[in-house]
Amino acid sequence: MSQLEGVKVLELASVLAGPSVGQFFAELGASVIKVENIKGGGDVTRTWKFLGETTDDRSAYFCSVNWGKRSLAVDLSKPEGQEIIHLITKQTDVVISSYKPGDAEKLRVDYTTLSSINPAIIYGMITGYGSSNPRVGYDAIIQAEAGFMFMNGEPGGASLKMPVALIDILAGHHLKEGLLLAMIERMKTGKGKVVEVSLIQAALTSLANQATNWLVGKKLPQKQGSVHPNIAPYGEVFRTADNKELMLAVGSDRQFSDLCNVLGLTGVINNEKFSSNSLRVQNRPELFNLLASKIKELNSAWLMTHLNQNRIPAGLIQNIKEALDMPEGKELLLQSNDVKGLRSIAAKFETFNSHFPPPPHLGQHSEEILRESLQYSSEMIEKLVNAGIIK
Repeated sequence: MSQLEGVKVLELASVLAGPSVGQFFAELGASVIKVENIKGGGDVTRTWKFLGETTDDRSAYFCSVNWGKRSLAVDLSKPEGQEIIHLITKQTDVVISSYKPGDAEKLRVDYTTLSSINPAIIYGMITGYGSSNPRVGYDAIIQAEAGFMFMNGEPGGASLKMPVALIDILAGHHLKEGLLLAMIERMKTGKGKVVEVSLIQAALTSLANQATNWLVGKKLPQKQGSVHPNIAPYGEVFRTADNKELMLAVGSDRQFSDLCNVLGLTGVINNEKFSSNSLRVQNRPELFNLLASKIKELNSAWLMTHLNQNRIPAGLIQNIKEALDMPEGKELLLQSNDVKGLRSIAAKFETFNSHFPPPPHLGQHSEEILRESLQYSSEMIEKLVNAGIIK
């Protein structure tokens, strides 16, 4: 039995953050209905295709967070479409939404409306800046405003956005935590509640040590490339003799001593300038040059073998293909016919839902849901299809 078997989830969300939560529940065995706007062509990411992509209505982007769901394509601007959602709500445990401020109320799928139909419902909201702020939130803008872009880049270079919509992903993780806590609370009280996560606060709370570098140490984080502001050598990238890029993440004096022994740099170990982490941070450029000079003489395979044997944190910089070819990557792969994807859950369980459907086509399960969940007759369904209420 899967962890959340029997739990019913209604996903009123699109793009990345909300749908990632829906896939999380699907991976744990919940039944997830993805509600898509019939007028807009469904989840907008169905059309987000990279140059030259030839997929169907399930783009590569869409396939990143929509496994294991059933798609219900409906016109929520019509009373008939709203009635369908209200009837499904009576059978639902968790709702996931990501509407622009005010839209959920207009479509009558907000928490107040749905909780009046099902008081035990748990309603999860992803917003940009909170429900009281009308601004629309986008990952790239949040990265800019929350300080990430200011820190990201090479010294003196342009501010850079991270190549993954990491704030969306972080917000999704925060919402998962909140929903699971609400589910535990409901087991005790029988009552539902609303759980809201804003992109801006998910970003700010994820600043972690960079935030406290300012709050505690009064040091405003600046662009440092990939190097760590508090540890050295940590984040530096070196070139090997066979032209591979190698990164070090040395976090202790013992690891530093072992690194120098592997490289044959005993003189560096005994150099007072590098005898502690704070001194290594202070003398980082000189230390980098000493390490880089030696590393460029050594083959990457030899280096990784000896670094791993001595438990010195190091890794070669890999592309996505190489990363997913690792044994750890292969364990996370999903595949159904010609569609591939990745799990959203890295945690391992004794029992785990290992087989579930690929991302759905738009409206693929509309008739099935109305027939099986709401006992709509064939005549009623045909009438709704002809009226453009469902697809």
